[in-house]
Amino acid sequence: MTDAYDFSDRIERVEPSATLAISNLAAEKEAEGADIVDLSVGEPDFDTPENIVEAGKAALDAGHTGYTSSNGIPPLKEAIADKLRGTGIDADADEVIVTPGGKQALYETFQTLIDAGDEVVLLDPAWVSYEAMTKLAGGDLSRVDLAPHGFQLEPALDELAETVSDDTELLVVNSPSNPTGAVFSETALEGVRDLAVEHDIAVISDEIYERIVYDAEHVSLASLDGMADRTITVNGFSKAYSMTGWRLGYIHAKGDFVGEAGKLHSHSVSCAVNFVQHAGVEALENTDESVAEMRRAFADRRDLLVDLFGEHGIDVDVGDGAFYMMLPVDEDDQAWCEAAIEEASVACVPGSAFNAPGYARISYAASAERLREAVDRLVANDLL
Repeated sequence: MTDAYDFSDRIERVEPSATLAISNLAAEKEAEGADIVDLSVGEPDFDTPENIVEAGKAALDAGHTGYTSSNGIPPLKEAIADKLRGTGIDADADEVIVTPGGKQALYETFQTLIDAGDEVVLLDPAWVSYEAMTKLAGGDLSRVDLAPHGFQLEPALDELAETVSDDTELLVVNSPSNPTGAVFSETALEGVRDLAVEHDIAVISDEIYERIVYDAEHVSLASLDGMADRTITVNGFSKAYSMTGWRLGYIHAKGDFVGEAGKLHSHSVSCAVNFVQHAGVEALENTDESVAEMRRAFADRRDLLVDLFGEHGIDVDVGDGAFYMMLPVDEDDQAWCEAAIEEASVACVPGSAFNAPGYARISYAASAERLREAVDRLVANDLL
């Protein structure tokens, strides 16, 4: 039988998501009856706060089930703009596009800005989909490795300066970082600002984990002098509000960006789900206490893992945000992760998926009991 499909070059440039591949494998093994401690998934293990659920139900009961205006319902866009103003960003509601998830917001941004051959600069380790989105848009990648600097950007500013140039089209900054949990300092972001202004570079500021910060202060890049007109701020509701399955995110940018990106948005997804947008208003306006409770739990789990690894002589770079940790493992991190799931029934993501070979990404969005169980299993199978 011959294959009737002639696949596009752009789709053949990318691989499936490594994080989802591990998560899918864990789910398959669980379906077969295996007890898998799944530390691979970037998903809070808390239920969506009840007030948000009730707001979604109320929106359904009120008949909010049709299309909305493409860029989002006015109450949500205004709530997002108000939230952004609270972080020092000069934002208006008409500068916002509401998207079905933060990933869609990023995809639309790459597609709007990047042509074939354009240079995109990533800070490694970098979330897996940045590379894929660059390739789907036809862009070329340059990378700056933060691993030798404890995953922090500030000590790597000289290397970033050597990497970017007048030919750079886009720089991607993710703070707090997936996969490292690093929160970049204001000095580091000021360094980004100086380089972006010098070379006239647009910057994506992916702030999806901004509400999950522990021992540091999150700084929004667009709040810095000189960055308002060149920063595309991307955020969403999945992580802070435990709303991964609701699929709700947004873009904020100045100038003509929203109009241009809105073309792709309207021709692809039309709009985010109506009743979910109403639940998003409730999330932004009345959920601070629930967010704080989840943040405290994540901080406790992070500290627990640091202690558990320390008991076995393993030092890890401790991030100040998100719910991830980079565990140093064998040079062949892919083989280590395969052994972890096959022999210890613990699912982790190979660091090489994030361009960080020699590490495994641990998600501590799991109970303290399960985290202890994971470490015990890894030790019992000589993987630590």
